[in-house]
Amino acid sequence: MFRHIVLLRWVEEATEDQRAAVVAGLETLPGAIPEIKKYVIGTDAKVNEGNFDLGVVADFESVDDYLVYRDHPVHLKVVADFIKPIAAGRAAVQFPLG
Repeated sequence: MFRHIVLLRWVEEATEDQRAAVVAGLETLPGAIPEIKKYVIGTDAKVNEGNFDLGVVADFESVDDYLVYRDHPVHLKVVADFIKPIAAGRAAVQFPLG
């Protein structure tokens, strides 16, 4: 198994509708990209200051399956249409499980 984790921070001007559109767009990805084995999206609980605003954890059978996801046109469209317009920061890591 191979895990991808991404954290996103929004610009202050990001509206609730824009934030919701990001989540809605991301929620379509498991249905569009069969290589995704597990996909969890979470909005920060605002317990600690300085956290990112949204996190995504995605699991794949292999690095190759992750690369399919990374380069998939539906994923790239969600990133371009919903994430990039309100993104102020991004952090990511990928690693094998087990």
